[in-house]
Amino acid sequence: MTDAEVVKKEELADAHDVKLTPFTIFRYAYSVVLLIFSIVLVVSLMFTGNTKLAADVSPWAALFVCIAAVVWLSMIEGQQASLVGLPPVDPELYKDTHPVTYLNAATAFLGDNLDRYLMGRQFMVLLVVFIINLCGAPTSGDADVLGMPGWLKTIFLDVGLGMIIFTCQLGQLTTQVNASHCMLDFINNYFALFTLYTAMCIEFSGIMHSSYLIQNILSLASGKPIHSNEEPKRGFTLLFFWGRVLMSLAILGFSLAVVISALFQGRTMMAVKYPSVSNGASVFLFFFLMCIVGMLEGMQIAFFAVAKLPASARGTTFFGRKTCDLLFKGNGQNLPGFMIGRQLTVVASFFIVASITSMNIQPGNEDGNIFGVSDSAQAFLNLGFHAAVITTILASITWQLAASAFPIAFLNNPVTYVLLCFALFLEWTGLCAGAWVLARIMKKALKYEYDEVYVGTPEERAANNHADKDFADDTGKMYGGGFRGHAVGSRDALDGPIQSKDDFDEEAAEETPVEASA
Repeated sequence: MTDAEVVKKEELADAHDVKLTPFTIFRYAYSVVLLIFSIVLVVSLMFTGNTKLAADVSPWAALFVCIAAVVWLSMIEGQQASLVGLPPVDPELYKDTHPVTYLNAATAFLGDNLDRYLMGRQFMVLLVVFIINLCGAPTSGDADVLGMPGWLKTIFLDVGLGMIIFTCQLGQLTTQVNASHCMLDFINNYFALFTLYTAMCIEFSGIMHSSYLIQNILSLASGKPIHSNEEPKRGFTLLFFWGRVLMSLAILGFSLAVVISALFQGRTMMAVKYPSVSNGASVFLFFFLMCIVGMLEGMQIAFFAVAKLPASARGTTFFGRKTCDLLFKGNGQNLPGFMIGRQLTVVASFFIVASITSMNIQPGNEDGNIFGVSDSAQAFLNLGFHAAVITTILASITWQLAASAFPIAFLNNPVTYVLLCFALFLEWTGLCAGAWVLARIMKKALKYEYDEVYVGTPEERAANNHADKDFADDTGKMYGGGFRGHAVGSRDALDGPIQSKDDFDEEAAEETPVEASA
């Protein structure tokens, strides 16, 4: 390697590192302190029998299941950033240096497998979060742990700030930060490949297939075709597909019936954790939070969809223009800020929804199981499977598809502006800024390198006859958490501004006279 190549590699090695300022260091420090306290709090709750799994099974079981769930969640979240960002890159560039990444890509990028993975992945995220809730969330806001005063219990137990910080930093943001720029290294392991196949198996099972019906309905309503990389389904394949759609609708209907019936009977963890909340209010809160989560899931899809549009075409109402002015003002830094604040809000909502939907029914109790199901079936429902089905379909995928079909309508909604302001405020607080510290430690420990070290920047790949492929039309696509990736070796929503079409037009206008004179 020549001296020039060595210098260039060193420059690329820290191309995306955050520049430290006194305020940044302060945010990192107090966020890490909050994380350490949250970890101690969660473990203490387990070993004092104040979480559901610790009380029903054992504290050690709760601890080990929680660790496994957080580790798997971190892979699920990071793998998405890698698999959504890699499709444009020629696989031959990393076939030899990252053989397992190549296997991941060969599977995920075949036909419509990426969509299948993203649908299965979304269900996995919800199910794993609900399991973490069973392991670590307090069964009561008045739990006696660490001698905490009442006001601190309200913040960390009632509001759930401890579990939010614990889950966001350890299970989500840390690996998202690394995987967004170290895609090749992050999934170059068989754990990632196992996670990919698990997600695709979940999709194949048909549990989520009612989402495809919603996708078709929205496609007809918007007049936008559904892009597919496969031949139209025919014969048995078509029959099998619609059979799974019907099965999924039946599962969804049963899951809704279970939750609503349990809420009206006061037989969920909501009645235990928040006894002052009436059954009717619990039902309202359930649907309200589903809508909030849905709006946040849809907003990110809408924001990325309009990011490349001219400013004049982004918002057509007062609130639409206010939303776009706030989101894209200055250097566009509010877009990545929204993504972080959104993550906090969604996780907080998921934990409350988990409390609302988790069954407080011991199999074989004298009051009977829900709908008279068998003890084994009741034990299965107590794991939160039904809640994950409802939340994935009705509070996540449906709203993502709606935002993909009608992005401008989402921007024009006044609720979008309110939620954007709230998400930006949460990001400003720096509650999860410690994730960048953990990401740096993880990157050093696992010896991750930024992708451009291996495959160059988009411009370099183009100059070497390996230009990136164009992104496929994403109409009707399901992007899971909504992160659509970025050009490998360039910037993304966790790293810096995303240029709009106006910016590109201005750059082109500035370059044209120079080129003409040349």
